[in-house]
Amino acid sequence: MGLFTSINIAASGMTAERLRSDVISDNIANASTTRTEEGGPFQRSRVILRPRVDQPYFRMPFLPEGLDNGMGQGVRVSEIQKDPSPPRLVYDPTHPDAIKSGPEAGYVEMPNVNIVTEMVDMIAASRAYEANSAMANGSKAMFLKALEIGR
Repeated sequence: MGLFTSINIAASGMTAERLRSDVISDNIANASTTRTEEGGPFQRSRVILRPRVDQPYFRMPFLPEGLDNGMGQGVRVSEIQKDPSPPRLVYDPTHPDAIKSGPEAGYVEMPNVNIVTEMVDMIAASRAYEANSAMANGSKAMFLKALEIGR
């Protein structure tokens, strides 16, 4: 485990949470977009995070393998998925995107974005970002104290 591993782990978490916040902001901004370039209403996006396991790590030689969970290396964004849930139907026959005929005539397909869910996700992303920032600052303070001891 290197000297800056803890800061690298925190930085990967901060980067992932920043992207997550950007995606949530995009969802909120398009909560009433009924027409997109792909056709149809806007679809909610969500960020899928996975652990980063791309580097070999030093294993303590005296630690039994059953107790070794592996070294944390941070997190990465594996993909940004579109939410497959169906759009909400809102009755508004005067809307230009209203369905013209059939059993759903007069209804408008609205995005599958729930503002309350997005705000809860935004708070969670913000708290996770703060936690990673606090960990990076704690590591930095620990390094400074170690340097002071060495003087």
